[in-house]
Amino acid sequence: MNNEMSDILYFYDKKATILTCNKYGLKPMNALKRFLFSETYQMLSDPELEMWDFSPIGIFDMWEAEQITGDPRNSLYIRRD
Repeated sequence: MNNEMSDILYFYDKKATILTCNKYGLKPMNALKRFLFSETYQMLSDPELEMWDFSPIGIFDMWEAEQITGDPRNSLYIRRD
């Protein structure tokens, strides 16, 4: 993984952690672990998907959709309906 991708992932890790802590009251390390071990994170880490075009709110919505439905693709940011 190159430095640019590491910086991008760090940015999203930080934002997703803050959003999760604020919304669900989790401790930062627990919030980060839940994000890092998600399918959403695996998709974000895949350079071929170019998901860095999504805002942190969009990535968080995908993570939330995954937590609720089991699939991040159920996010409104992907479905667009």
